Amino acid sequence: MASALTPREKEIVRLASLGCTVHESARILKLAPSTVDNHKARAMAKLGTDKAALLTRLAIQLKVTTMTDKLTPAEKKKSGRKDDGWN
Repeated sequence: MASALTPREKEIVRLASLGCTVHESARILKLAPSTVDNHKARAMAKLGTDKAALLTRLAIQLKVTTMTDKLTPAEKKKSGRKDDGWN
């Protein structure tokens, strides 16, 4: 199933699974929030879910992210978050 996702969708699923909002993901990826939202919606449809919690679970199962994954220092800075990853 992860192979059905585009590289951009995988990036957005990873960020969402780390707790980033659409606006934080948009700042990190230098995209419009609506673009991030569209990619996220398409990824969720491809993965067969409409629940954010299930998206995180699927991201781990499909190895898009791991339990030890965290935002990189650059991602953290761009997002404006004080915390990163699985807080």
